[in-house]
Order: sequence, then C-alpha cells, then structure tokens
Amino acid sequence: MRIVIAGGHGQIALRLERLLAARGDEAVGLIRKPEQADDLRQRGAEPVVLDLESASVEEVAERLAGADGAVFAAGAGPGSGAARKETVDKAAAILFADAAVRAGVRRFLIVSSMGADPSHQGDEVFDVYLRAKGEADEYIRNLDGLDWTILRPGRLTNDPGTGLVRLEAHTGRGSIPRDDVAAVLAELLDTPATAGLTLELISGKVPISVAVKSVAGG
Repeated sequence: MRIVIAGGHGQIALRLERLLAARGDEAVGLIRKPEQADDLRQRGAEPVVLDLESASVEEVAERLAGADGAVFAAGAGPGSGAARKETVDKAAAILFADAAVRAGVRRFLIVSSMGADPSHQGDEVFDVYLRAKGEADEYIRNLDGLDWTILRPGRLTNDPGTGLVRLEAHTGRGSIPRDDVAAVLAELLDTPATAGLTLELISGKVPISVAVKSVAGG
C-alpha cells in the first residue's frame, strides 16, 4: 500500500512511517521543512515538502494521487497559540480531507484528541484546540467520499509501547504510548471495516490486532 501522512515529521508519524516501511508498504510523509527529510528517509519513508497552511487543495491532491490511504497526523503542537490550532488542527485537516476526496483516496484516518468537541466551551488555548479538533472531525464525518476512521488517543507518552490497548467508542481518560498509537493506525489501515467509527484509545490489556478486530465487528 502507498500511504500519505500529513504531519510526516511528527512523533506519531515518524513511528508509523517506520512500521509501514518495515512491513513493505510505501510511506510518504508531508513535511514543512526540507531539513526534516533525512529523518523520514532514515525510517524508510519518502519525504515530500508541502506546507498545509499555505498549499491549495489541488497541490495536496497531486501528492495524494495514487495513494491507497491517507493519515492526518499533523498538529500545531504544544506551545503554539490559538491561531495555529485553527490553521493546522482544523483548517489543514479539512484541506487534507478535501484533497483526499479530490484524489479519489477513500481510506482516511485522522489522529484527533480525546475530548474533541465543536461545541466545547472555554477561552484557553487548549479549549480552542479541542474545538478545532472537534470541528475537523465533524467536517470529515460528513464527507461521503471518504471511508474515515477518527482515532482519539488519551494522554500521549514516550514510554515504550506494550502492544496492549483499550480501543472503544468511549474508554474514559487514560494515557497511551505514541508507539502504540502508531501501531493502532497501521492496523486500522488494514481494517476497512472500521470505517465510520470514532474510537478512543488508551493503554489496556487487549492486543492491538484483537482490539481492532473487535471494534470492526470481527
């Protein structure tokens, strides 16, 4: 499979690229800065320089042409202000989704956030973030041209992955290693029966393959 990942230099994306390359898939990471390219190549991924905050839907669709799946794993990141929550976490996600539809790429995964809600109240930056994520999720849910899955991890950690998770529509609060988030994304790409699901993810006791199969109805 050829998988195009937005936010290709992000911590989850770099892990996912390594997993995809190791199993023989073609991973393509969209990055903002040329100097990030070597990090992707070291993980077996193809770097493509494209800034989703300034690109047109046509430019993004060109990079998605011929892909078997698309993963939005970009984010403004900690320390960024409210404005970039809107331009990255919301607008770039919507742009990437529209481009996938235009390119005919049906399988679409987005890394969202637990608590994402377009009607979330509050004026702090994190409140803006949760609204932006929620608005992007809601937009994607209404695109008939995508077989989407929305993944909402709990608090992210850099602990080594355990391969044991809890993946359900509602898990309650908890944490999850980025290693395991990437592994779940890889498994979801292989499981089109999870299309149309919004899933929360925290550490648990169920092997990833079993957890994904379970939510898919297997």
